Amino acid sequence: MIVNKDKCIGCTLCAQDCIVSDIEMVDGKSHIRNETCIKCGHCIAICPVEAVSSDDEQEYSMDEVMPYDKEKFDMDAEQLMNFMKFRRSVRLFNEQDVEEEKIDKIIETGKFTQTGSNSQDVSYVIVKNKIQELRKIVLETLDKQADKLIADENTPKGIITYANMWKKMYSDFLEDPKGEDKLFFKAPLVIIVKANRVVNGALAAAKMELMADALGLGTFFSGFLERATELNPKIGELLQIGENEKLVACMVIGYPKVKYKRTVPRKEARVTRL
Repeated sequence: MIVNKDKCIGCTLCAQDCIVSDIEMVDGKSHIRNETCIKCGHCIAICPVEAVSSDDEQEYSMDEVMPYDKEKFDMDAEQLMNFMKFRRSVRLFNEQDVEEEKIDKIIETGKFTQTGSNSQDVSYVIVKNKIQELRKIVLETLDKQADKLIADENTPKGIITYANMWKKMYSDFLEDPKGEDKLFFKAPLVIIVKANRVVNGALAAAKMELMADALGLGTFFSGFLERATELNPKIGELLQIGENEKLVACMVIGYPKVKYKRTVPRKEARVTRL
């Protein structure tokens, strides 16, 4: 990061807000040492006179920086709450493809989600052309796991229910790959969210889902795929999950075939006050 000394008014806000203490005041002007800087951009965001900018336009382009605009940036809290209450996990999709510009917007949402120490360690796999290939290997994996669970007399009844479901899903796929689909529900798009730290990927996925809803799309998170990935390294290879990466979320996305009419009830929040 660099400071335009002619613009700097010496207000010290950037120095006060720097979490890694990389900014000092020299002759009444801000000076960024760039020794412990993590490129979080707080100094750019807080400067009242636009004196701070990126020294690396290739990775941190100033073209993406937007000044605060109340009409564009502020949101009514009650409306936001209602929007979140109304979201549903969608498992009934139309056969309509998801436009590339909407996929880009969803990924952009993940890109601008906060990460610990600004590590930006979240990455994404967009699955469209290989959905059936992914579906096949996931169902094969779950079918084999189901056999083990059913053969084990100690397996809880609730898990046996899932095991039987997995076996039927696989047999249905073998009988007609284009028939009933209880894994991806014939959605045209799957986005895999990966990260070195799970919390970073989880934050990104949560915000990406809200963006998908805002774009008129529906989403659900596939726990079956996550389970299969833990069991079969070949799925990780297909999804290019790196050595230090974890599969955090599998987002199944498409245009909803149904329209929900109202929100749903929930249990009281469990809160401990200390």
